[in-house]
Amino acid sequence: MEWIILFFLGLFSGVVGSLIGLGGGIIIVPSLLFLGTYTDWISNVTPQITVGTSSLVIIFTGLSSTLMFMKHKTVDYISGLLFFIGSAPGSIIGAMTNKYLNAEEFSLYFGLFMIFISFTLMIRGKLKPVPASTSRFRISRTNVDVKGNTDTYSFNIFFGIFISFVVGFLGGIFGIGGGSLMVPAMLLIFRFPAHIAIATSMFLIFLSSTVSSYTHFTLGNIDWLIAIALIPGAWIGAKLGAIINQHLKAETLVKVLRVTLILIGIRLIL
Repeated sequence: MEWIILFFLGLFSGVVGSLIGLGGGIIIVPSLLFLGTYTDWISNVTPQITVGTSSLVIIFTGLSSTLMFMKHKTVDYISGLLFFIGSAPGSIIGAMTNKYLNAEEFSLYFGLFMIFISFTLMIRGKLKPVPASTSRFRISRTNVDVKGNTDTYSFNIFFGIFISFVVGFLGGIFGIGGGSLMVPAMLLIFRFPAHIAIATSMFLIFLSSTVSSYTHFTLGNIDWLIAIALIPGAWIGAKLGAIINQHLKAETLVKVLRVTLILIGIRLIL
């Protein structure tokens, strides 16, 4: 019974994670904590085990959805690799910091973090993007998708790396791959188009989760049986989410992201 539940949990997390660029960790982490605390289906699920296992699973979510987004040409590889320069060391430090949090602290901080990001997205229209300046450290990107739509945006390289370091750190602590912060950061700070932000976030999640999960592996924070049960559903769900993503308007995606973050944040705090 628990294997079926974990499969569908992986499926749901993959769909949500790929649809709005969160990687699925924000579904897996609180769900495993709930199942480990209030049911006897799984046992010995500490925040550390939950985060480590989630980090491993969202490698496959990130890879599966990235392969789908590649077909639609919405992945910005250059920006993703630049962000990875910051997120890689951030993921390692975050994964090592996680061991200092107990279950109550983890749920509280994670819940507040989710709600903060959601409210930030609500006021994103009133925020001005950070100037990329005209210096040589400014990078401009132009993306043309399979439908012929062209989008142009730019950002300061060093500021982008700094933001991605913070994202990687939080992703390493919470086991969410950093997507829950990277997508809002790209939307709010750098004014990425929503579809490109989500696709690029999944590419970054794949890279950074590989680093953080290896760190959790060395710390013994992965439950392999739970991961094996989650991965098939997460792989399939990520493909479905990427397909659905291409048929939704950008503002619809942002609304889905806001509601999802608020609901999960409140559940964690309670």
